[in-house]
Amino acid sequence: MHKEFVVVGLGRFGGSIVRELIDQGADVMAIDIASERVDEYATIATQAVVADTTDEAVLKSLGIRNFEHVIVAIGDDIQSSILTTLMLKEIGVKKITVKAQNDYHEKVLRKIGADQVVHPERDMGIRIANNILSNNVLDYLELSDEHSIMEIRVNEKIASKSIIDLDIRARYGINIVAIKRGNNIIVSPQADEKLILNDVLIIIGADVDIIRFEKKVLS
Repeated sequence: MHKEFVVVGLGRFGGSIVRELIDQGADVMAIDIASERVDEYATIATQAVVADTTDEAVLKSLGIRNFEHVIVAIGDDIQSSILTTLMLKEIGVKKITVKAQNDYHEKVLRKIGADQVVHPERDMGIRIANNILSNNVLDYLELSDEHSIMEIRVNEKIASKSIIDLDIRARYGINIVAIKRGNNIIVSPQADEKLILNDVLIIIGADVDIIRFEKKVLS
């Protein structure tokens, strides 16, 4: 079953999230008040809509509350960002991630119920997309256009298995460079190291291989 998202605001930040979510197989409704931006994403997003998201009636008509997660990536219009977030809370959206312009904006967003607040200068669109696509992905660092380092939480599926049991390097072409276990870090873990529930694997490899591992082994 595809994960479904709404991205409000199709500037550079919002657009990068739309593209990454689509690339990873999610369904995305892309919304902007500017028709030229919506036209740009009409052939990329699952659905692209021109709409004023500060209008509660408009949000209801689009069925926004039926989506798992809404990302508010509105640009410089702080008022629209705040009002949109407020409207989304009012209609009962379960999870809302909002782009903040500054610390004051973040404080307001958190007070009105934003679940996650991000600052584009610290959290790029691709990183956010990877974090929200999986409950297992804790952090993401892009090394190049095709390679990354990712922190992935060990879940029930692989807990108690050893690294050699999983045979990650041979099967997926990625490497576990370290394991975070509580306050300890095991660097270059041995092949017979058994994984414990909630360990954090620090893995490195090609993006396509990491995504394949995450979907097949942890999803």
